[in-house]
Amino acid sequence: MEHTAPTSTRPAPPDPTQDRASRTLPARLAALLHVVRVLLGHGRRLTQTVPERAANVEFATLAAVWGTYTLPTILARLQRGILRAMALERYLLARAAKGREIGFVYYKDPRDCTPARPPAEPATEGAQDGESASEVVDGRAKPAKPGPDERAPRRPAFDPDDLRIPGPEELDAEVRRRPFGRTILAICMDLAVIPSFCTGPFWNQISDTLMNYGGSFITLFKIREYRETSFQKERDKKPDTWDFTWRHPPPEIVRRVLGYMIGETPVLDPFDPLLATAPP
Repeated sequence: MEHTAPTSTRPAPPDPTQDRASRTLPARLAALLHVVRVLLGHGRRLTQTVPERAANVEFATLAAVWGTYTLPTILARLQRGILRAMALERYLLARAAKGREIGFVYYKDPRDCTPARPPAEPATEGAQDGESASEVVDGRAKPAKPGPDERAPRRPAFDPDDLRIPGPEELDAEVRRRPFGRTILAICMDLAVIPSFCTGPFWNQISDTLMNYGGSFITLFKIREYRETSFQKERDKKPDTWDFTWRHPPPEIVRRVLGYMIGETPVLDPFDPLLATAPP
């Protein structure tokens, strides 16, 4: 009597190609997430390299972007930039899990806006993970309602003495409330990201983010000018400061200070299990 081998009922393993396709991110969200992750990797590397390179003469090119040589101030800014980038990444991943795209929010100069009556409800009322006061409508987003800090700021955004680091809940609420471009701008200023430190293609991605999601180039240049002035005043008070031309550094100086041009290579956390979902 012949015996027939029993048929296995074990399901076939999932097709990795189909699994990747099911996790495809919305295009605009994927592009913004890529920018955030490159900035986050850059910030994490700076926290490791800044203390050991602060004594180099070329460090002035980097310190000028923060407006100071003071290492505790620089490290505080780095920590805040990293935490803000992590909060934005969390928000984008929460939206991605729901398959929700992000919409454009174009910057408007507050001086050109007619003052509006305060909203009847808080701007973040009902906002949950992956939900925001700015929602996609026909490929565009409703302008986010200004929060209390935007209606009546207590200090200029470029004040180098403002080293307060918001808590996680405050950062999460800030990311939901503010246009993405404003958040990216704040991250760039804390992580010392300027055009001359980036590759051309990556700076174009940052520029597109600022233009399409409510960022302000006017604010960017204002902060940069303010910090350069503060940095020069600090150097003038230290006669032993090295004589080094720190403005407009060429790429070879940037690579000597940073070890790379931002965007030149993927500066990402190799232990992040979510990197597989990031765009190339």
